[in-house]
Amino acid sequence: MTHNEAQNNQSLLDDLGEQPPREECGVFGVWAPGEEVSKLTYFGLFALQHRGQEAAGIAVGDGQQVVVYKDLGLVSQIFDEQTLDSLRGDVAIGHTRYSTAGGVTWENSQPMFRVAPNGTDVALAHNGNLVNYLELLDEADEKQLVHKQNHPSDSDVMTALLSHQIGDGHGLLSAMRDLLPRVKGAFCLTITDGHTLFAARDPEGVRPLCLGRLDKGWVVASETCALDIVGASFVREVEPGEMISIDEAGIRSEHFAATRRKGCVFEYVYLARPDSTIRGRNVNESRLEIGRRLAREYPADGDLVIPVPESGVPAAVGYAQASGIPFGQGLVKNSYVGRTFIQPSDTLRQLGIRLKLNPLREVLQGKRLVVVDDSIVRGNTQRALIRMLREAGAAAVHVRIASPPVKWPCFYGIDFASPGELIANAVTSDNEAEMVQSVCTAIGADSLGFVSTQSMVEATKQSREELCCACFDGVYPLGLPAGNPNAELVSALQRGSCGSID
Repeated sequence: MTHNEAQNNQSLLDDLGEQPPREECGVFGVWAPGEEVSKLTYFGLFALQHRGQEAAGIAVGDGQQVVVYKDLGLVSQIFDEQTLDSLRGDVAIGHTRYSTAGGVTWENSQPMFRVAPNGTDVALAHNGNLVNYLELLDEADEKQLVHKQNHPSDSDVMTALLSHQIGDGHGLLSAMRDLLPRVKGAFCLTITDGHTLFAARDPEGVRPLCLGRLDKGWVVASETCALDIVGASFVREVEPGEMISIDEAGIRSEHFAATRRKGCVFEYVYLARPDSTIRGRNVNESRLEIGRRLAREYPADGDLVIPVPESGVPAAVGYAQASGIPFGQGLVKNSYVGRTFIQPSDTLRQLGIRLKLNPLREVLQGKRLVVVDDSIVRGNTQRALIRMLREAGAAAVHVRIASPPVKWPCFYGIDFASPGELIANAVTSDNEAEMVQSVCTAIGADSLGFVSTQSMVEATKQSREELCCACFDGVYPLGLPAGNPNAELVSALQRGSCGSID
């Protein structure tokens, strides 16, 4: 896929109303001598495709060198049998990307690759966002490892700094020991020098990372669903602040920082696949429980509960279970809408959300609907959806959202809109009921309800103190990134030195 095609793809999706929140990346790594590690990585990335659809790549090492193959597009578009057969070795890492830092370019696709001064190859895959990127960029620029004016990604900067420290008896492990304690923000990493597989997770454990066992090797992956698809048995999660090394000597673990758990609650709400497990809690069950609690907090007089597919399905099932209102599939989703690079005409552009969703009129006609979705960001999609449902004959449309109002941007690996674009910030009143009613009116619903933060957290069965809920409550446990306009606005709002968000 060319850069222009990727831009056209983005433009098409923008024309459909708005994008949902998007996570940055998925990472995968495997050490398995004698196995087809490139194909194992391919299938692992296929399972992690939901974590990023802009680019993907695989790096394979045979003990002598690392070969990287990456491109813009989906995993299935980039790799074929011939390509995978050419990537031979004992260790591999892989990456699926959605950009929250750095543009949609081949250069920003991952794994990143550098050659150390002593000739060692280094490949790195990164999920997350760093808050001290500018500090690390200055360091890399001063050492003439990168050029600031080229705006390298935080992942490229980390790779440059790591590779620079290799030599004179210092290997990649030594370089990681030096760098990782100085890296601030959210990061899950898989790294290889062609011989050893390394994995590391930030001290707060914002993004998930797990370890699995193969008959003849080991696997690390962003989510447990990737372990399942390659036939690996789940061993445990990589601990926050932990660094793992895997080679013929076995698996070794050490901590580069103390554990300070602040896992992202939005992984449970939307980001992770429902068949994954995070900290012992099945994601699908969390979403079912959120739906049940939502039904108790915001009941509705309805004849049918329908989800906004696919992400709203588990919560809608839970809502139906708790409310006693029948569950039904009232919307059909076109799964391929984001994979076309043909620009729609003005006439087709006016169809908007119909390119993604189409109503089952015979199911919806005359029904009072309870429509369950995972979140509201700008509100454009919900507004168009409700209009479409009414045109299909719905007697009433009650909207229920399986997360609290999104009011703050994320700086730890999710691409939300800027604060002023979030519909929950359109009302300057501090009264929550007034805000909800205003959003309800704006999207054209008969009623609207958001699950409470407390219920959302309790559905995960995790401690509130061990979760990051920054996009809902504005509390940023890892701090704010310097030089980011949204971060500067957030900081001003937190100090009360800025007026209302508009």
